[in-house]
Amino acid sequence: MVVSSMTQLSQEAASESEPGAVKLRICMPTARDFARRTYQCSLYEAQDVLLEGHDVDLIRLEPRWGFRFHYDWQKRLAYHDISKTLASWNPGLRKVSLAEYYDVFVAVCQGPSDLLYMNAIKGWQDRCQTSICWLDELWAVDVPLLKQWMPALRRFEHVFVGCRGTVAPLSEALGKKCHWMPGGTDTFRFSPYPNPPARVIDVYSIGRRLEGIHRALYGAALRKEIFYSYDTCPEIADLQPYDHRQHREFLANMVKRSRYFLVAPGKVTRASETRGQIEVSYRYFEGASAGAVMLGQVPECDAYGELFPWPDAVVPIKTDGSDTMDVIGSLNSDRDRLSAMSRRNAAESFLRHDWIWRWKEIFRGAGLRPTAAMRARERRLRELASIALQTT
Repeated sequence: MVVSSMTQLSQEAASESEPGAVKLRICMPTARDFARRTYQCSLYEAQDVLLEGHDVDLIRLEPRWGFRFHYDWQKRLAYHDISKTLASWNPGLRKVSLAEYYDVFVAVCQGPSDLLYMNAIKGWQDRCQTSICWLDELWAVDVPLLKQWMPALRRFEHVFVGCRGTVAPLSEALGKKCHWMPGGTDTFRFSPYPNPPARVIDVYSIGRRLEGIHRALYGAALRKEIFYSYDTCPEIADLQPYDHRQHREFLANMVKRSRYFLVAPGKVTRASETRGQIEVSYRYFEGASAGAVMLGQVPECDAYGELFPWPDAVVPIKTDGSDTMDVIGSLNSDRDRLSAMSRRNAAESFLRHDWIWRWKEIFRGAGLRPTAAMRARERRLRELASIALQTT
C-alpha cells in the first residue's frame, strides 16, 4: 500500500539506516512570521519539505520595533553604499546566538534583500561547517547593480540561483561557480493522486495574464460555455495570506480540480525588467504537478527542454487569444489524449519536480550525501508516479 502521509514518511525515515545515507544537523533561518507575501509561500513550502524527517533547527526570525522602516531604508541605500558594509548590518531583527554546531547553514532567499535577514544570526559562519544560499529570483540585468551586496553573498560557500540565465553573470561577479536551482512543488500536496478529484473547473488562471487570452476565456464564460476561474485584482502576488501552508493548499486544491491551467514564462508582462531573459515560472511546476493540461507559451530557453522533456507538457496557444477556444474545443473532443496528458504531467512531476529533488541537488552541489529522509520520500514519489501512469 502506498503511504503518502508525511508523518508516516518522517517516522520511516527516522528509523532507517541505509548505506550511503547520512544524518545532518541543519540550521535554517526563516522570515515566514513577518515576510509572508503570496509570492514567498512556495519557498516556505520548500523549507517545510526539508523539515520533514530531517534534523533541522528552523530559526524563526523576529522583528523588533521599527524593523520595517530600518529594513526598507537599508535595502534602498545598500545599492548605493560605497563602503559596502550596509548589506552586513542587522535590519532590526532580534539577535540570535547559535548554541550548537551544525553541519550546514541554509539560507533560502527570495531576492538579494533577504540576505539582510542573515545578519541577525551572530557568528553563524563559526558554528556551521558549510553554508548554502539559495537565491531564487535574480535577473541577469540586475547583477551589475549588486556590487554592494557581493560581500554578503560571498560569505556563503555555495550559491544557487533560480534563474538559469543568471548563473554565468553571477558566477563572474562573485568570482566563483554558482549553480542553477529551478522551482518545484510539494507534489504530495499538489498531485491529485492516489485519489483524483473531479475536474470541475474548466480553465484556471492565476497571477499575470495575457489580455488577449483572458478576453477569449472571459467571453466564453459570459456565454456560459466554460467555468473560468481567474484573479480579479492586479498584483495579487503581493498580498499577505493568513498562513503560507493554507495558501499553498488552496492553490493546489484549485489546480488539481482544473482541466486546463494557464502558463507563461516568468514576468511575461514585464519585459522592461527581464530584458529578453526567458525563464520557466512556478506556474509550470504547479500545473504539471496537479495533473492539469497546461495551456500557454512554451518558453524558448534550454531550461524548459531540460525540465519538461516529455510530449504535450504544454499545449501552445497564441498570445492574442485568437485560437484559445479552438484549441480547447479540439482537446475536449479527444478525452483519451486529455487523460494521458494529465497522467503524464503528474507522473513526471513526481519524478522530477518535487522539492526533495531540489534539496538533493543542492546537497550534492555542496558536497553533501543524501539523507535517509530524502531516500524515503523518493520511494514514495516513485510509487505514486507508477499509480498515476496506471490510472485510467
